[in-house]
Amino acid sequence: MKPVRTLAAALAEGSLVLDGGLSDQLRAQGCDLSDDLWSARLLDDGPEQIEAAHAAYVRAGAQVLITASYQATYAGFARRGVGRDRASELLADSVALARRAGAGVGREIWVAASVGPYGAMLADGAEYRGRYGLSVRELERFHRPRIETLAAAGPDVLALETVPDTDEAEALLRAAEGCGVPLWLSYTIAGDRTRAGQPLAEAFALAADVDDVIAVGINCCDPSDADRAVPLAASTTRKPVVVYPNSGETWNATTRGWVGEGRGEGPLPSLFSADRLRAWRRAGARLLGGCCRVGPTRIAEVATLLDAGSAGH
Repeated sequence: MKPVRTLAAALAEGSLVLDGGLSDQLRAQGCDLSDDLWSARLLDDGPEQIEAAHAAYVRAGAQVLITASYQATYAGFARRGVGRDRASELLADSVALARRAGAGVGREIWVAASVGPYGAMLADGAEYRGRYGLSVRELERFHRPRIETLAAAGPDVLALETVPDTDEAEALLRAAEGCGVPLWLSYTIAGDRTRAGQPLAEAFALAADVDDVIAVGINCCDPSDADRAVPLAASTTRKPVVVYPNSGETWNATTRGWVGEGRGEGPLPSLFSADRLRAWRRAGARLLGGCCRVGPTRIAEVATLLDAGSAGH
């Protein structure tokens, strides 16, 4: 059952809590994510695990669930021998599973259909580099079919997420034009630039005049990068900001593991601290949560913090 309010209306009234890393919770449930399809494999092989992972975040206090379609593409499924019709069913299932996980909990739960970058399909860390050697038009052709399929499944918003460069952002916005579903656009960044090295002000500005975009921001980055990016996104676009960084660690595509000083679960370390979350919200963040290595324990802390501070928003 869909929530009563649109997501845009809810954001106009206050902040909402996003979920955390879906893959982290799936691993905690004992799932093997070594396949190139990553968590998207379980749409076919273990949908009950995906629903259970979503439900864990609902119990933690998440109000927006991001679907397991980040790495789900027609090309990726085809490489695994999954035909186009079945791939369409699995993409639609990603929305249905999140919707079911949020049903009957006595509060509004919104579903964001994840549209990951082209580099996610390559499964080699290319989403942290961008600049794939494809034109904007080629990227648009790649993204449009699954955007159309996901939009038809009835999510509350399409999450154009972990976007590494402005070419892909432009392609995604073109591919989603007229799909009938609101969008958020979220870049993965390093410092004050996209992963491909473009200034963030230019990147955010692409969405400033796009009416369908209801939030702009960043994800899958170091939390410290959000300190400047959140106010910049707000001032550049005059839109609500979405922010869901990693725990502070860095993904090594060669070893397929995380390295660094972040700690996946709570209590909130300094890189993902209560003070930092409050500062993001003061600067314009309205959708706050976590990405890789941020699990239900931490999301519960974020939910408690935002609820306690709601009167000041």
